[in-house]
Amino acid sequence: MDPQGSGPFIAAAQWIQGTLLGTVATVAAVVAVAVVGMLMLTGRINWRYGMVVIIGCFILFGAGSIVAGIQAAATAGPGY
Repeated sequence: MDPQGSGPFIAAAQWIQGTLLGTVATVAAVVAVAVVGMLMLTGRINWRYGMVVIIGCFILFGAGSIVAGIQAAATAGPGY
């Protein structure tokens, strides 16, 4: 349950999330991966930096699942 008075903040956070994970972000991520891939194939960028861009995209679009997993692990407590 959300605290009283947090409605506007939650709405703003959901708007930001929708913007970051929406169509514009998906197109930007596809273009970024394509450009970085071409730069990596032509030897103009270090493979390490290229992989950072790709991993960043995975983290951006998988953030909801990552947070849900952390929350589930925190509420489950120690497994012993």
